Amino acid sequence: MEKNYIKWIRSKVGHEPIILNFVGGCIKNDNGEILLQKRKDKNVWGFPGGAIEIGESAQETAIREIKEETGLDVFPQKMIGVYTGYFDEYPNGDKAQVISIFFDLEIVGGNLIESNDETLELKFFDEKSIPKLVNQQHEDALRDIINREYGVCR
Repeated sequence: MEKNYIKWIRSKVGHEPIILNFVGGCIKNDNGEILLQKRKDKNVWGFPGGAIEIGESAQETAIREIKEETGLDVFPQKMIGVYTGYFDEYPNGDKAQVISIFFDLEIVGGNLIESNDETLELKFFDEKSIPKLVNQQHEDALRDIINREYGVCR
Protein backbone atom coordinates (compact mmCIF):
# COMPACT_ATOMS: atom_id res chain seq x y z
CA MET A 1 0.00 0.00 0.00
CA GLU A 2 1.22 3.49 -0.75
CA LYS A 3 2.24 5.92 2.00
CA ASN A 4 -0.82 8.20 1.66
CA TYR A 5 -3.67 6.41 3.43
CA ILE A 6 -6.34 8.98 2.54
CA LYS A 7 -5.47 8.86 -1.16
CA TRP A 8 -5.49 5.05 -1.07
CA ILE A 9 -8.83 4.72 0.77
CA ARG A 10 -10.44 7.40 -1.41
CA SER A 11 -9.43 5.39 -4.51
CA LYS A 12 -11.69 2.64 -3.11
CA VAL A 13 -14.68 4.64 -1.80
CA GLY A 14 -14.66 7.92 -3.70
CA HIS A 15 -16.31 10.79 -1.81
CA GLU A 16 -18.45 8.55 0.45
CA PRO A 17 -18.37 9.32 4.19
CA ILE A 18 -15.56 7.50 5.99
CA ILE A 19 -13.86 7.71 9.37
CA LEU A 20 -10.49 9.48 9.34
CA ASN A 21 -8.01 9.73 12.19
CA PHE A 22 -5.99 12.90 12.62
CA VAL A 23 -3.51 14.35 15.08
CA GLY A 24 -3.17 18.05 15.81
CA GLY A 25 -1.28 20.09 18.29
CA CYS A 26 -0.96 23.27 20.25
CA ILE A 27 2.43 24.94 20.06
CA LYS A 28 3.09 27.99 22.21
CA ASN A 29 5.98 30.42 21.99
CA ASP A 30 7.81 31.93 24.98
CA ASN A 31 5.08 34.60 25.24
CA GLY A 32 2.33 31.97 25.56
CA GLU A 33 0.96 32.73 22.09
CA ILE A 34 -0.56 29.84 20.11
CA LEU A 35 0.75 28.86 16.67
CA LEU A 36 -1.92 28.55 13.98
CA GLN A 37 -1.67 27.49 10.37
CA LYS A 38 -3.59 29.15 7.54
CA ARG A 39 -4.52 26.08 5.52
CA LYS A 40 -4.29 26.00 1.73
CA ASP A 41 -7.22 23.61 1.31
CA LYS A 42 -9.80 25.89 2.96
CA ASN A 43 -7.97 29.23 3.30
CA VAL A 44 -8.74 29.43 7.03
CA TRP A 45 -6.80 29.14 10.29
CA GLY A 46 -6.45 25.96 12.32
CA PHE A 47 -4.03 23.94 14.37
CA PRO A 48 -1.26 22.22 12.42
CA GLY A 49 -1.56 18.46 12.11
CA GLY A 50 -2.64 15.71 9.78
CA ALA A 51 -3.71 12.17 9.10
CA ILE A 52 -2.32 9.10 10.80
CA GLU A 53 -0.66 6.81 8.27
CA ILE A 54 -0.87 3.01 8.52
CA GLY A 55 1.60 1.78 11.15
CA GLU A 56 2.08 5.18 12.82
CA SER A 57 1.32 6.05 16.41
CA ALA A 58 -0.45 9.30 17.27
CA GLN A 59 2.80 10.68 18.72
CA GLU A 60 4.76 9.77 15.58
CA THR A 61 2.10 11.43 13.45
CA ALA A 62 2.26 14.62 15.53
CA ILE A 63 6.04 14.82 15.16
CA ARG A 64 5.96 14.12 11.39
CA GLU A 65 3.00 16.33 10.52
CA ILE A 66 4.15 19.31 12.58
CA LYS A 67 7.60 19.11 10.96
CA GLU A 68 6.04 18.95 7.47
CA GLU A 69 3.63 21.82 8.06
CA THR A 70 5.67 24.17 10.25
CA GLY A 71 9.35 23.20 10.01
CA LEU A 72 9.45 22.76 13.79
CA ASP A 73 10.63 19.70 15.69
CA VAL A 74 8.24 18.99 18.55
CA PHE A 75 7.74 16.65 21.46
CA PRO A 76 4.18 15.71 22.52
CA GLN A 77 4.13 16.63 26.24
CA LYS A 78 0.57 15.63 27.08
CA MET A 79 -2.71 14.89 25.43
CA ILE A 80 -5.25 17.70 25.41
CA GLY A 81 -8.06 15.47 24.22
CA VAL A 82 -9.70 13.14 21.75
CA TYR A 83 -12.41 14.71 19.59
CA THR A 84 -14.71 12.15 17.99
CA GLY A 85 -18.20 13.42 17.19
CA TYR A 86 -17.35 15.72 14.28
CA PHE A 87 -18.05 15.62 10.55
CA ASP A 88 -16.32 17.52 7.78
CA GLU A 89 -16.67 18.02 4.05
CA TYR A 90 -13.65 18.98 2.01
CA PRO A 91 -13.50 21.28 -1.02
CA ASN A 92 -13.12 18.26 -3.35
CA GLY A 93 -16.38 16.71 -2.05
CA ASP A 94 -14.86 14.14 0.32
CA LYS A 95 -16.92 13.55 3.47
CA ALA A 96 -15.66 12.13 6.75
CA GLN A 97 -16.28 11.68 10.42
CA VAL A 98 -13.06 13.13 11.72
CA ILE A 99 -11.52 11.76 14.89
CA SER A 100 -8.65 13.90 16.15
CA ILE A 101 -6.18 13.59 18.96
CA PHE A 102 -4.79 16.95 20.11
CA PHE A 103 -1.49 17.25 21.97
CA ASP A 104 0.23 20.00 23.89
CA LEU A 105 3.52 20.20 21.96
CA GLU A 106 6.93 21.48 23.04
CA ILE A 107 9.30 22.96 20.45
CA VAL A 108 12.62 21.08 20.60
CA GLY A 109 14.23 22.33 17.36
CA GLY A 110 13.76 23.31 13.75
CA ASN A 111 12.87 26.64 12.18
CA LEU A 112 9.46 28.03 11.38
CA ILE A 113 8.78 27.96 7.62
CA GLU A 114 6.90 30.66 5.72
CA SER A 115 4.69 28.38 3.59
CA ASN A 116 4.55 25.04 1.75
CA ASP A 117 2.09 22.78 -0.13
CA GLU A 118 -0.37 22.73 2.79
CA THR A 119 0.38 26.02 4.54
CA LEU A 120 -0.36 29.56 3.36
CA GLU A 121 0.89 31.20 6.56
CA LEU A 122 1.96 30.42 10.12
CA LYS A 123 1.39 32.92 12.90
CA PHE A 124 1.42 33.03 16.69
CA PHE A 125 -1.75 34.50 18.22
CA ASP A 126 -2.56 35.74 21.70
CA GLU A 127 -5.42 33.67 23.18
CA LYS A 128 -7.70 36.72 23.03
CA SER A 129 -7.06 37.46 19.33
CA ILE A 130 -7.45 34.04 17.72
CA PRO A 131 -9.48 34.16 14.50
CA LYS A 132 -12.37 31.81 13.68
CA LEU A 133 -10.93 28.32 13.18
CA VAL A 134 -11.44 25.80 10.39
CA ASN A 135 -14.15 23.76 12.15
CA GLN A 136 -15.94 23.09 15.43
CA GLN A 137 -13.41 20.42 16.37
CA HIS A 138 -10.58 22.96 16.37
CA GLU A 139 -12.78 25.50 18.19
CA ASP A 140 -13.52 22.94 20.93
CA ALA A 141 -9.84 22.01 21.24
CA LEU A 142 -8.98 25.70 21.53
CA ARG A 143 -11.52 26.16 24.32
CA ASP A 144 -9.99 23.20 26.18
CA ILE A 145 -6.48 24.63 25.69
CA ILE A 146 -7.50 28.07 26.99
CA ASN A 147 -9.32 26.49 29.96
CA ARG A 148 -6.31 24.22 30.66
CA GLU A 149 -8.53 21.14 30.34
CA TYR A 150 -6.57 17.97 29.60
CA GLY A 151 -7.62 14.41 28.85
CA VAL A 152 -11.02 15.40 27.48
CA CYS A 153 -13.06 13.23 25.17
CA ARG A 154 -15.71 14.89 23.04
